[in-house]
Amino acid sequence: MDWKLELVAIPVSDVDRAKAFYTDKVGFNADHDHTVSEEIRFVQLTPPGSGCSIALGKGIVDGAPGSVKGLQMVVADIDEAHKELLARGAEVSDVQDLPWGRFVFFADPDGNKWAVQQLLPRG
Repeated sequence: MDWKLELVAIPVSDVDRAKAFYTDKVGFNADHDHTVSEEIRFVQLTPPGSGCSIALGKGIVDGAPGSVKGLQMVVADIDEAHKELLARGAEVSDVQDLPWGRFVFFADPDGNKWAVQQLLPRG
């Protein structure tokens, strides 16, 4: 049986600001935005081509805003990803070549930290 990761909750201080960042600056698709009650709002965003989404919201995660580190996406071409993030206005690191892959790094407005990796050929 396959076990697939579906959703990762990201703690943020301002849901609207975070949603705008992930859709406008990073290019995630806005899948759902539901206000369940005054205490609960659920926003689901998905990176293009990904089977796993992130959840932002009010009343859905206990962690402190900005406390998530080490989130990682994989792309086929890190140079193109870097160029796209810059064109969208994201603050992103230069491309870093490491023995296990090529990376760029960015953080959302609350400081949740992401890596974008181009895998090196394996074998």
